[in-house]
Amino acid sequence: MRTEAHGAAEGGVAGFLENPVVGMAPWIIFSLLVGPGRFEFAVGLALLSAVVLVVVGRVVHRGSSWKLLEIADVVFFSVMAVIGAMAGEGTLRWLETYAGEVSNIALTVIAFGSIAVGVPFTIQYAREQVDPAYWDTPAFLRTNRIITAAWGLAFLVAAVAGAFGDLVLRNPDNLWTGWIIQIFAIVAALKFTVWYPEVARARARREAGAPGPDPPGAGEFVLVLAGLLIPVGIAVLVFDDEVWWLGVVLIAVGTLLTTLLTPKRPQAKPPPPPPQPPPGG
Repeated sequence: MRTEAHGAAEGGVAGFLENPVVGMAPWIIFSLLVGPGRFEFAVGLALLSAVVLVVVGRVVHRGSSWKLLEIADVVFFSVMAVIGAMAGEGTLRWLETYAGEVSNIALTVIAFGSIAVGVPFTIQYAREQVDPAYWDTPAFLRTNRIITAAWGLAFLVAAVAGAFGDLVLRNPDNLWTGWIIQIFAIVAALKFTVWYPEVARARARREAGAPGPDPPGAGEFVLVLAGLLIPVGIAVLVFDDEVWWLGVVLIAVGTLLTTLLTPKRPQAKPPPPPPQPPPGG
């Protein structure tokens, strides 16, 4: 017997699966975890998450269409798992060092390639959340091109950072190139995915002359990144003694920007004074 609780649970799962960030989860997991001695663990976890997303999507959210990113997830990490299982020691060492860059470059190609052929990969997720009447509108297509490009840029930054750490610094686990820069790029893309559609919708209402709130300001987007500077600064203090002063600077700047950008709550007006009795009353 189907209950309202079951319907709400399925609705929650459906909303979760309709987010393009979910489709990128296996790639994010892999690119952040892979490294010396961790290839099998990283590719195994990424493949497991990719398969789970496909199965849950087909079982729970049966009206969901197959996504380019879902297929790419399973194919890419299945191939990587097979290669890793059959690879010799030298090949495995190469994979442990460079597979993170390979995955980031692959996702960059998927992002910009999907834009080039006119079907940005985020649009397959967005269509499940938007009325079909808007699917072919210029604003809808433009919004998804921009969001997909933001993700392509984030993974390109991650690929370049990882390659610099591997090829120039010869240190795959470098705090900056292996972790901070890559995480910062992904968090920026995550926030942009939430922030920009609100901007696009507000602009569309304004152009149509419809009432509604103003577009969110850039400060709302920057606020999350400013807040991220604080844990980054703490990580620098803990793990990088050579530039401890930079950790202090990052914490100070993050705190200052967060304070300045956080919207001020309007102060409640004091209640009016009680009426005074007339003189001589």
